[in-house]
Amino acid sequence: MNLLVVGGGGREHAIIKKLKENPQVETIYALPGNGGIAADAVCVPEIGAKDIEKIVDFAKTHAVDFAVVAPDDPLALGCVDRLHEAGVPCFGPSAKAARIEASKVFAKNLMKRYGIPTARYEVFDDPAKALAYLRETASFPIVVKADGLALGKGVLIPQNLAEAEAAVKSIMEDKTFGDSGNEIVVEEFLTGPEVSVLAFTDGKSIVPMVSSMDHKRAGDGDTGLNTGGMGTVAPNPCYTPSIAAECMEKIFLPTLSAMRVEGCPFKGCLYFGLMLTPDGPKVIEYNCRFGDPETQVVLPLLKTDLLTVMRAVENETLGDLQVEWHSGAAACVILASGGYPGSYETGKEITLPQDLPANVTVYHAGDKPANGKLVTSGGRVLGVSATGDTLQAALRDAYAAAERIGFEGKYLRHDIGQRALRALEGGTW
Repeated sequence: MNLLVVGGGGREHAIIKKLKENPQVETIYALPGNGGIAADAVCVPEIGAKDIEKIVDFAKTHAVDFAVVAPDDPLALGCVDRLHEAGVPCFGPSAKAARIEASKVFAKNLMKRYGIPTARYEVFDDPAKALAYLRETASFPIVVKADGLALGKGVLIPQNLAEAEAAVKSIMEDKTFGDSGNEIVVEEFLTGPEVSVLAFTDGKSIVPMVSSMDHKRAGDGDTGLNTGGMGTVAPNPCYTPSIAAECMEKIFLPTLSAMRVEGCPFKGCLYFGLMLTPDGPKVIEYNCRFGDPETQVVLPLLKTDLLTVMRAVENETLGDLQVEWHSGAAACVILASGGYPGSYETGKEITLPQDLPANVTVYHAGDKPANGKLVTSGGRVLGVSATGDTLQAALRDAYAAAERIGFEGKYLRHDIGQRALRALEGGTW
């Protein structure tokens, strides 16, 4: 089979490596791919993830048997719809279904309409009205979200009124996130352990993957700016079997049902960002695709063949498939360019050891080839993942490997998984 994977980050590299395990797979094309992905797939750097018509033409001219659209932007732009129109089987939601991530307003209103637990919120398309609300009735901290897609950075958590006013000005007036900030959602700040649950769904059946814990802040101790994610661990020890059952009953199945009733059934990977509050689990956000870097710890634990699962989703036969997982744990440590998520330099040569242990995988996110070498080309450069019988073992091996990888300005958090370890030991969150 010839496969096509749209995207060029660490998530896509993890998907490609897992798809390669199927013996039927002959060629995988990555559009655009990156320097490191080129070792596992045929990269087509001249076709970007948002070049929808070029992607469709490529799929038709290269006899692609199955496509995977991984990033949010092409999903929201209807890449899956166009591939289906061209007769190419594809994993991912339609543009209408992708609104569950592409519009925070759509998602919040969906949850309110169908009784899915989430934070209290208000929607504003006028900065003056948003500011009046914040000055008159808001309590802090509070959450301010740009309505549209913003590379995972469109969520601000002001601690006081001055910061809230600055957030509204930045998103709605200065257009920090472009048109994504034409509307904003202002919602209550929830407390408790955060859990990421990715789930395969064919619109009728849903199969949650192993839970995970992301680390969004740039600095140790959860300090600094929000990033696209500085590391992950799986499974999340706070996500107990009883909580999982409650989420299935009150969140997962109602969300699937709501999307069907709204005329936009969701097929693909549906990501549930959850907060385990004192009042029970609540939805912080939905994503319409695999999370990054959650994918880099969840897929290494998948025992069932990924392509088989994806084809069952496309064919709406997921309910007939037994999806199995490896025991143990996985950890991923992100190596970033110094200065990320602010300004940073690129073009730094990367040195990679050739003798990493079998349980360690380096996923390439932001690099490119230059003069026969790999150099940095993005903020999050590499994800170093390890599996182990225990979380402690996975973290030990991921960090040991991360220390052996070099590039000028390399930055990483040193406390990935520490909260999870405390939870495992019965400590407080």
